[in-house]
Amino acid sequence: MNTNVHQSNSLRLLVGDTMVNIAVLVKQVPDSNSKIQITGDRVDLSSVKMDISPYDEFAVENALQHKDSSGGTVTAITLGGSGADKVLKGVKALGVDNIVRLDYDGFMDSNGLQSVLASEISSGGYDVVYCGKSAADTGAGSTGPGIAERLGWCSVSNIIDIKFENGLTVTSPAEGGNAIISVNLPAVVSCDKGATKVRKSNVKGIMMAKKAQVEVKSVSPPAASVTIVSQVMPPAKPAGKKFEGAASAETVAQLLRDEANII
Repeated sequence: MNTNVHQSNSLRLLVGDTMVNIAVLVKQVPDSNSKIQITGDRVDLSSVKMDISPYDEFAVENALQHKDSSGGTVTAITLGGSGADKVLKGVKALGVDNIVRLDYDGFMDSNGLQSVLASEISSGGYDVVYCGKSAADTGAGSTGPGIAERLGWCSVSNIIDIKFENGLTVTSPAEGGNAIISVNLPAVVSCDKGATKVRKSNVKGIMMAKKAQVEVKSVSPPAASVTIVSQVMPPAKPAGKKFEGAASAETVAQLLRDEANII
């Protein structure tokens, strides 16, 4: 069952041959296969391989598809130290036009992150922002909606399909089916996987990206409202129990009910 939902925004509507100024937010996170360790009371990422957050890949693909459909430019924006340039070069190889790093290598809470990103988006004159629905390291899912709130823009989340005509028509999972949402620009779109297939970089794109210049900008976030006291690993899982033979069925059922709480 599909539910039709219509949202309007009176700020701007891009029609005709107007070129769209597109921003896509990308984040460098620990590779999902990396082994995380604690040194003292902090996570030690010094030897961890870093990569783009997976949902951001779908955001990049949707941004590029928007450009392919409507024209315009795509600018990838990240926040971090010089190590984050790798992620920017990676999306540059896919066809992103401009790459921008907001230079900040320390801890920044959600309020600070959303504030500096919203400021950059506002000053850059962007019409639409794409981002992943959540980051692989924090899983908070607050960046897209938080930026939209600060800008006073439309916000749609968990988007699994997009059509780029007369603004945007997006699809989001809803109870009993999908919601088809018509969105006027400007808007922030938080992307899920859906049927999106991300493109792969070719040799030419990779070589051009290596020579690309990252535009580095300084930022001054507001004072943090959240402080990390300490970080610890989750408790080790208890050793498993093994049972054999039909005679163990009653014991297994009891354990599944009383200990595992799954029946």
